[in-house]
Amino acid sequence: MTRQNNLWTIILLSLFGLLFIYPLLWLVFASFKPNQEVFSTVGLLPSTFVWDSYSKGWTGIGKNSFSTFFTNTFIMVVPVVILTAVSSTIVAYGFARFKFPLKKLLFGLMMSTLMLPDAVIMIPRYILFKNFGWLNTYLPFYVPALLAVHAFFVYLLIQFFRGIPRDLDEAAFIDGCGSFRILTRVLVPLAKPALFSVCIFQFIWTWNEFFNALIYINSVSKFTVALGLRMVLDNEGAVHWNQVMAMSVVTILPCVIVFFIAQKHFVDGISTTGLKG
Repeated sequence: MTRQNNLWTIILLSLFGLLFIYPLLWLVFASFKPNQEVFSTVGLLPSTFVWDSYSKGWTGIGKNSFSTFFTNTFIMVVPVVILTAVSSTIVAYGFARFKFPLKKLLFGLMMSTLMLPDAVIMIPRYILFKNFGWLNTYLPFYVPALLAVHAFFVYLLIQFFRGIPRDLDEAAFIDGCGSFRILTRVLVPLAKPALFSVCIFQFIWTWNEFFNALIYINSVSKFTVALGLRMVLDNEGAVHWNQVMAMSVVTILPCVIVFFIAQKHFVDGISTTGLKG
């Protein structure tokens, strides 16, 4: 009876999985359809396979191909991910392991930023970056990441550090390690699952960033893939949807690859965060 129940559970979950993955499969097959068939049917298989939608879509607009857009995206995303991981780790270490004046107040202020709508600070932030001369650069993304403005990541790492016994810190201190070496030699290696979670979240969020990139970046030569896809729609009189779908598939591939490569660490980080050791 148990085996039969397990079998039905697997079948049911498989059907739900196919239901959720169908839009992604449709996107892939739509990139091979003739342009007039893309929105004429919800079926997967095209009547005629179009094999040049990827090569034609990659040319982009004018002098700027998707090679430029992908390069710009990596130039923006990789430093943001690294800076976010480093700064969030340092701030979380301070809150999790040290006592200092106004600690509870500062922690409360940091957590309150999670409830602050982005629309409220959008205009003041734009004016600030404009006065600094940072518009049309990636500094509006680098500097906030360097200053650990993402309270969600800081809180996630705080909870993970709190789950690591303090006895390890004391043992390392007796062996001659200072605060910085305790962080780098003891806590960071143990916090790899949480750090993987932080990096994956930040990579996907920054890779898909559209609104802030649209506000701060003006030159087409500095556009990311999200802006490049939108520009293709804006600059074409008759939209070649199969090419747009092809570039959409290529655009989401890095996020999918990164997630599946680090999936084990990501699941470990989410499942163990907040557990007491």
